[in-house]
Amino acid sequence: MAKKIGITFGDPAGVGPEIILKISKYFVGDFAYIIYGEEKTLKEAQNLTGLHLAYKKVERVEDVKDKGIYLIDLNILKVPVPEPSPASGRAAIAYLARATADAVRGNIHGILTMPINKFWAKKAGFQFNGQTEYLASASGTKEFAMMMYSEDIKVVLLTTHIPISEVPRKITKESIIEKVLLIYKEYKRLFRLKPKIKVLGLNPHAGEMGELGREEIEEIAPAIEEVKKKGIFVEGPVVPDIAFIKREKDDVFLAMYHDQGLIPFKLIAFDKGVNVTLGLPFIRTSPDHGTAYNIAWKNLARESSSVKALKLIEEVLSYEEGHNNEL
Repeated sequence: MAKKIGITFGDPAGVGPEIILKISKYFVGDFAYIIYGEEKTLKEAQNLTGLHLAYKKVERVEDVKDKGIYLIDLNILKVPVPEPSPASGRAAIAYLARATADAVRGNIHGILTMPINKFWAKKAGFQFNGQTEYLASASGTKEFAMMMYSEDIKVVLLTTHIPISEVPRKITKESIIEKVLLIYKEYKRLFRLKPKIKVLGLNPHAGEMGELGREEIEEIAPAIEEVKKKGIFVEGPVVPDIAFIKREKDDVFLAMYHDQGLIPFKLIAFDKGVNVTLGLPFIRTSPDHGTAYNIAWKNLARESSSVKALKLIEEVLSYEEGHNNEL
């Protein structure tokens, strides 16, 4: 039976529906692609883009028996194209929840999530800071991480969607050890390579020997020394402002907070990067951009990041299937 890849609409007021149509030309015959969304919205996106998608409607993912393109129409929206609102946030949550439930039960093997808007999702009752945190909670995953991946640069975040004022107290020896071990395990599993992990400092000049902050001395450096005892390549604390200048292919940078990692990543790999959630029992990726309300429903959205996100899922699933067959 073909491996099943779920693709969620994200916020239907955003660019997700049109991007799904644009990446459909990259679908290959070895997989079943299940879109979680709305038929009326998909039809509007087809009218907008001029792209036709031949799909079969199914009520449940269990009804998918073969490769091809399928739509699970949740039929939540009252209008095909909503304004950014609690209604669009509520729909985005529903698409994500349905796909996640199917993945947790093993009925789909990977999820490509289109972007949601955290403000409108929370207005609709979403209790999480992002899709990453929701996926981890719903799958019972305690150790997880957000990795931004491209051929040119790989970044994992120690902390994700929290105010910067809360970051210092989240930086502990234990949390760093946990993340480094997770990176090592998951990078080998997903990419079949041993990473070279470089842990960034928190403070300017990585603390300047304690003059500009003591997190490097008290938490970061001891964590690195502990992990080294396990034979894992890890170095740091690396001075953040020069860390990304010289990079090797399998360098994975562990950033202390969201913008410390995401600013260099997007400068180097914008439109080429993929968000990968490490630690889940299934593979999940997403593009490296948001809902882009300002260009949504104007046929301006570019699909390049989503194509790479899709292809990464396909590559991982193909490898796992071949590896399992060998066993």
